[in-house]
Amino acid sequence: MASSKSYLNFILEQLSELKGIEYKAMMGEFIIYYCGKIVGGIYDDRLLVKPTPSAISLMPNARYELPYQGAKEMLLVDDVDSKEFLSTLFNKMYEELPEPKKK
Repeated sequence: MASSKSYLNFILEQLSELKGIEYKAMMGEFIIYYCGKIVGGIYDDRLLVKPTPSAISLMPNARYELPYQGAKEMLLVDDVDSKEFLSTLFNKMYEELPEPKKK
């Protein structure tokens, strides 16, 4: 099942206070970037993020889910209604995310 553009737009609105949020469509899903680093994505209308130490500490009860078959597990973000929480989550995760690969 592909993600809907309306769910993408909702998440982008929730992240609107952060500068540097971008996305790329990929096979019906959306990869979310923060200042050039991949934070996670929208898969089947679910916001999933990489399981960094700060994400795990901010969401200790989060479920690990597969974005798609054969992928690494990611954390499901349940609290997508809070702009403040999402901003905190992305800001704390940023330093722990790997640098983008050089092309």
